[in-house]
Formats: sequence, structure tokens, C-alpha cells
Amino acid sequence: MLKVDPVCRGILGIMRNVDAVDARILLALDADPQATTVALADRLGLARNTVQSRLRRLEESGHLKEPSRRVDPAALGYPLLALITLSISQRVGEPTREGILRIPEVVELLVTTGDADLLARVVARDTTDLHRITNHLLEVPGVVRSNTTIVLMELQPLSVRPLLQRHTGP
Repeated sequence: MLKVDPVCRGILGIMRNVDAVDARILLALDADPQATTVALADRLGLARNTVQSRLRRLEESGHLKEPSRRVDPAALGYPLLALITLSISQRVGEPTREGILRIPEVVELLVTTGDADLLARVVARDTTDLHRITNHLLEVPGVVRSNTTIVLMELQPLSVRPLLQRHTGP
């Protein structure tokens, strides 16, 4: 089977959207991440092969993200969360992105519009550690300037559960 990068798959129109059955499976998995395929199938009234093939397709398409996204960085000793906007030299682009992503404390990197080019979600042990990480970011070739916002409290962590519930239909 030909492996196609998820970004290319979307561009080529190959990526299939999550349907109502997929959404039901994902909601059940969200409620019980330890559930076996058989348990999910029984709970949802679906054939085991259906659940298994749909989960495999969701993983291969990039719709089902890796389990490490569920780990709380605070449990690893990184309780401080900061959002850092970065302005970069447009001529350096890809090497700059690669340099930023080599910093392990950068847990998410987004391309943005507006005053900055990138938004980095960064975790740190404390403000001194955040200062060290910020300096590492500024040392990456192509990074022109940064602006840091410390997150005081996360009121609503990333959750697509309400969207999945809506997607299951009436």
C-alpha cells in the first residue's frame, strides 16, 4: 500500500473525513482509553472488524493522534506553560522551523498571521528555565524576535469531545 503524508493526502483529496460511526468510536475511546477493540465493539454494537479497521484508518490518515499528546507536561516536571510568538526571517523558513523543533520544550508550533509568523507552545520548569528556553529560541538562525506570554491557568484544555458529540448526529 502506498504511504502518503497526511498533509499531501489532504491536498490530493484522499483524506476521508470522520463520519458519525468514527465519532462514536472516538468518543468511546475517549471515555475509556484502555478499552480493547472487542470492548469498544460490544459497547457500540459494532463488529470488531469494523472498529479495528476504522481505528487503523483513523491512525493512518492522521486523524487519531499519538497517545503522548495526552501526557501532562507538569507530570514530567514542566508545570509552567508559555505561548511565545516568533518573528522569523522569511528567507530562512524551513531550517528555522527545524531548529525550533529541536528544542524539546517546544511542544507545539503553529504558523500564524498577524504581527508574528509562528506561535510556540512552550513548557518550562520555572521562569528561569523559561528564560533559558527563550534564549535558545532566539539563537535559532532566522528567529528575529520573540514575545512571551505566561499562561496563569488553563481554563479549558484542548478538547474536541463536544465536536465529536455533535458529529455523531441526532
